[in-house]
Amino acid sequence: MKLTPITSGLLLGSSAVFFTAPASAEFLQDSKASLELRNFYFNRDFRQDNAAQAKAEEWAQGFMLRYESGFTEGTVGVGLDAIGILGVKLDSSPDRAGTGLLKRDREAPNRAQDEYGEYGLTAKLRASKSTLKVGTLIPKLPVLLSSDSRLLPQTFEGGQLTSLELDGLTFDAGHLRQVNQRDSSDYQDMGITTVGMKNIRAPSTTSDAFDFANLSYKWSDNLTTGYGYGRLENFYRQHQLNLNYLLPLGAGQSLKSDLRFARSSNEGGSNIDNKSFSGMVTYTNDGHALGLGYQRMSGETGFAYVNGSDAYLLNFVQISDFGNREERSWQARYDYNFAVIGVPGLTFMTRYVTGDGVELGAGRGNGEEWERDTDIAYVIQSGPLKNLGVKWRNATLRSTNFGNDLDENRLIVSYTLLLW
Repeated sequence: MKLTPITSGLLLGSSAVFFTAPASAEFLQDSKASLELRNFYFNRDFRQDNAAQAKAEEWAQGFMLRYESGFTEGTVGVGLDAIGILGVKLDSSPDRAGTGLLKRDREAPNRAQDEYGEYGLTAKLRASKSTLKVGTLIPKLPVLLSSDSRLLPQTFEGGQLTSLELDGLTFDAGHLRQVNQRDSSDYQDMGITTVGMKNIRAPSTTSDAFDFANLSYKWSDNLTTGYGYGRLENFYRQHQLNLNYLLPLGAGQSLKSDLRFARSSNEGGSNIDNKSFSGMVTYTNDGHALGLGYQRMSGETGFAYVNGSDAYLLNFVQISDFGNREERSWQARYDYNFAVIGVPGLTFMTRYVTGDGVELGAGRGNGEEWERDTDIAYVIQSGPLKNLGVKWRNATLRSTNFGNDLDENRLIVSYTLLLW
């Protein structure tokens, strides 16, 4: 982890307060620590003709140690968080590398390293109901969703302010400088996603500044609305609106609406120009949930988001984001919770997403794609292995005129041990 002067100053201040016994009582008493173990098997078969690689297949073990302190007493409370993560190779080979689970060897890019990891420190200050964090961050906001879909999470370096001063209103704002990707141990400048047919062009390939602000207001227990702004220097500016509404229908039934709109425009000489709309309505009846969704891209480019992060799109699924230039996509999803028949902890999900109208350019016509996903998960509810989780994720992706044809399986075994 690389520390800025501001971060270093806050960390020194946190340490000074920590060693002042009377002031550090709450700092220690309210602290908590956990160790998450994640065993991850990943298999992706490339089914298209002339694929550069027949399959990507690796198996790895991850360790994530997290510590969160309390805050010292006083008008301005001081605290310190820390995270240490380690990935260990269990199985890989040069012809099967590239799953995103493991770091590539610098001297032999086709080979995965035996292990990799990082540590991060985050200084924090709290006044009233507002908290400022500076250091290692894992943002989970509509304008920037840190990805945690592989062995280790994607982390960022910067500062973030979270304020809860007004009842029902959550305000976040911040500035990020660098990113450490899921399969890396090095912080680097940020970039923009290039997967699919986005038609995005920019004079620069990297950025060292992502600025963001996000407002979320809870009008009632059933209605929440939000606005977000994100700016990736040299690439784009983005405005987002979202709405979530839950309509109770009585006797274990409800109807949930999830609507999202984003407008992305150019920054720093790029050609980014995109409007995206996605919406889903989900009907729930006891353990059953059936959802129908629609997503539409319009403009000169596809949906823009930071490379390696997750896109805040309803049709961003296991493999594809369905966010290509001029793409229209539909989703049908079914969930079932086996707790209603006496098997708590066991859940099932399946969905089908189909997209068309992808603008390929240069007389190539339009592209189409579809993806089918299935998740089965079980979390042990009691006994010595309580909270041990097992999840199997299966996906099939097929495309016409662009992209890869993929069959994919992921098996994830996870356990979180609360240390104190």
